[in-house]
Amino acid sequence: MGVINITPDSFSDGGLYLDPDDACKRASLCLEKGASVLDLGAQSTRPGANYVDVKTELKRLLPSLKVIRENFPDAIISVDTFNSIVAEKALEVGANWINDISGGRMDKNMYDVISGSNCPFVITHSRGDSRTMNNYARYNDVVFDVYQELLELTQNALDKGVNSNQIIWDPGLGFAKNNDDNIKLVKNLDYFTNKKFPILLGPSRKKFIGYFLKEDDPNKRLIGTAAVVCKCVQAKVDIVRVHDVNEISRVINISEQIW
Repeated sequence: MGVINITPDSFSDGGLYLDPDDACKRASLCLEKGASVLDLGAQSTRPGANYVDVKTELKRLLPSLKVIRENFPDAIISVDTFNSIVAEKALEVGANWINDISGGRMDKNMYDVISGSNCPFVITHSRGDSRTMNNYARYNDVVFDVYQELLELTQNALDKGVNSNQIIWDPGLGFAKNNDDNIKLVKNLDYFTNKKFPILLGPSRKKFIGYFLKEDDPNKRLIGTAAVVCKCVQAKVDIVRVHDVNEISRVINISEQIW
């Protein structure tokens, strides 16, 4: 899954793809270099980000989504949003998946949109919001607790008519987790991949990688991201969400030969 952030404030590539033509060029490059899915987001969800209103999110998203869909009619396009109105509009103009970092927790109407469209739905584990999530990074056992909370979110979706075969799980690296929590989740990915739902993981350039590499610049965390992706392949994770599509596609290729 190749990341296309249509935002001015994303942590590593904010401002690069605000123009629809730039977003389309980015989409073309991602597909050429091996992305199976394009993930468009017009609302930054990094820790500390300020949330924008629906009108602003749609104003950023829709022009790029439309031009990418026109130029790449067969591409699988995911939209990263926790807002049901944005999700509904995105699906109407060509999105295939919805990737919700709150798993429906932040907008209960999301489940109705997903069940009505029958689209794939990424349920991500998180707590709080971008401003408060770090206050909730407290677990008895992070692997067990994240798994149980994903089950709860999934049951909420199923109760609202979402079909189980629409659901993809994301343990939510970096969302209400400290550095050690993130590493423990990566070490125990097999606990998630042995279960019912496909697993997506988004390790790309994240802060915990920077912590262990002693690298403050997110754009210099490729090596750490690649190491996590190797573990993803070994653990049979289904999808990895990354910025560096070319390099990570090659890492996956070799890792698959090994495992």
